[in-house]
Amino acid sequence: MSIASAEGTSIYYERHGRGPAVLFVHGSGGHHAAWWQQVAALRGSYTVVTVDLRGFGNSDSSMPEFDGQDFPGDVLAVLDQEDLRGVLLVGQSIGAVAALRAGLSRPDRVAGVVLAHSLGGLADPELSESVNVDRAAAIRLPVLDRLLSREFQEREPARTFLFQQMGTFNVAKMADLRNLTTGGPTVDEVVASGLDVTFLAGEKDAVLSAATVRRAHALVKGSRLELVPGAPHSMYWEAPELFNAAVIRVREALS
Repeated sequence: MSIASAEGTSIYYERHGRGPAVLFVHGSGGHHAAWWQQVAALRGSYTVVTVDLRGFGNSDSSMPEFDGQDFPGDVLAVLDQEDLRGVLLVGQSIGAVAALRAGLSRPDRVAGVVLAHSLGGLADPELSESVNVDRAAAIRLPVLDRLLSREFQEREPARTFLFQQMGTFNVAKMADLRNLTTGGPTVDEVVASGLDVTFLAGEKDAVLSAATVRRAHALVKGSRLELVPGAPHSMYWEAPELFNAAVIRVREALS
């Protein structure tokens, strides 16, 4: 349990285990503790780092507004303080935007990025149109149905309740985040960077369709694709064994 300084902003993070490093970046309803099922499964073989972006969890939340452009710096502050290299960044949903930009800016520390249930804010007209279509369909659903399958909600009421409670520890909400995807990298920029990129998503993701993810993978030449049958948007929570297995495959491929 430690604090890093991102240009004067206090960023909370935790480091567990030993071995090749994996750093997890949460989504808009999460924080460091959302990764409990990943930490427990991976810390025996890997260095596992979890972080709270500013406005979330135990990090500084005192700012009057929250600018998504600051999030990559929060991740980099932790990498620098722990002097980690060859790290795999795993970003969930909005966390993937921060992870991708952090990876592109610091190839000396980041070996690869997993974009989990997100395109990482790629600036591409075709992909942006597909994402907007997906979101238009998603907003017709109740918020919880976008994130967890109905079957899981009925089968696991306690874990569903805990999932909902996670967001109550955050000051920043999705509606508060400014400029999250403004100035995102183009497909050509990502390809030219040589950064190892993996698209990780579920076939039943109600927020980002499998078709959109497949198209992004096709455009980002050299990227990996982990498209999991039957998995929803919050696979890390609902089907952690599938999510963890995919992360391990990517981490081992980089080692």
